[in-house]
Amino acid sequence: MRVGAAQAAAFRLHRQHLAGARSNASIVDVVRDSAGIQAQVQSAAEMAIWTRRRQTTRNEIRVALWHTHDLVKTSAMRLTLHLLPARDFPLYVAAMRPASRAKLALWQRRLKITPQHVRHMIETMLDSLSGGPLTQHELITRAIERAPRGLRAWLEHAWVPVRPAIIEGAIVYGPPRGAETTFVRTDLWIGEQRAMDVEAARGELLRRFLRAFGPATAHDFAKWSGITVSDARTVVVAIEPELTPVSVDGAAGWILSADADMLRRATLDVDTVRLLGPFDSFLLAHATKEHLVDARFYKRVYRAQGWISAVVLRGSTVIGTWTQTSGGRRITIHVELFRREPAAVRRAIEDEVAALSAFLGAPAAARVGSI
Repeated sequence: MRVGAAQAAAFRLHRQHLAGARSNASIVDVVRDSAGIQAQVQSAAEMAIWTRRRQTTRNEIRVALWHTHDLVKTSAMRLTLHLLPARDFPLYVAAMRPASRAKLALWQRRLKITPQHVRHMIETMLDSLSGGPLTQHELITRAIERAPRGLRAWLEHAWVPVRPAIIEGAIVYGPPRGAETTFVRTDLWIGEQRAMDVEAARGELLRRFLRAFGPATAHDFAKWSGITVSDARTVVVAIEPELTPVSVDGAAGWILSADADMLRRATLDVDTVRLLGPFDSFLLAHATKEHLVDARFYKRVYRAQGWISAVVLRGSTVIGTWTQTSGGRRITIHVELFRREPAAVRRAIEDEVAALSAFLGAPAAARVGSI
């Protein structure tokens, strides 16, 4: 099957609820259709959902996370924080557990931490969390009180003691307490979780990935998920009967056969303008980024230490970046375009900022310039 880059882009934008039409999907469905929302920065995750579902408020997202528990916050792909549908939690845990364990084992070997130590720490944390959410400091303090010899060095490494329990799916992130993060027991927060086979989970994760980001390659899946390229190829082979090979302007990839017709018929509105926040999931899926941003401007988007800029998207192309500042009761959105754009694009950016002001809860004005 042969398609053009514009068709591939249109398919991805549609599946990510970024195609321009107002989405009637629920918050949970938006998160599921995006194969999770990156949440290293909570405010950026909230904006990513709003960008895809304009009627969303921050309070709705927080209710789904901290009250109804329809969403859950945990480490998932690439061992980074994500928002996930709670009912999909076992899938992501099972699919990512082997790769996450392997990465954490490097720290454990360096600190001479044994599997027995890990089991003891998880049991201690579960016992400590029986009474409700605790901050990381509170968890570590209680762990120190019960730590056998050999665990002290581990406990001094901030996030490291908590990670095994997260990777195993035993605990997840709870509601913030001021500026501090809390953790909760998964079974008490969203109920007992069914066990899921790793191969089956990875096959389903690949399906989710291709529904959201296809056409894509095994290398793309490995880059996005954090599993090895070898393992990613194994997953592709396992579900290959469900896949259709695709050439996107000569570049090979895969799409779910069930989505082939939609991909073939997809059309791109090159004039739709969107503001995507920092770390937006749409910018993270593929190993190469030439289809998103001109190589000259790559480092303005994909910055040092893993920082992903907030961007202006026109059609499927990144045409600039943006930041926000607050002064008094007003917010200014500073837009830096990579080149001079037509007046219509600038008006569309101003419309986006006007819409964003309602979500941010304060009047917002655009200040648009070019490099």
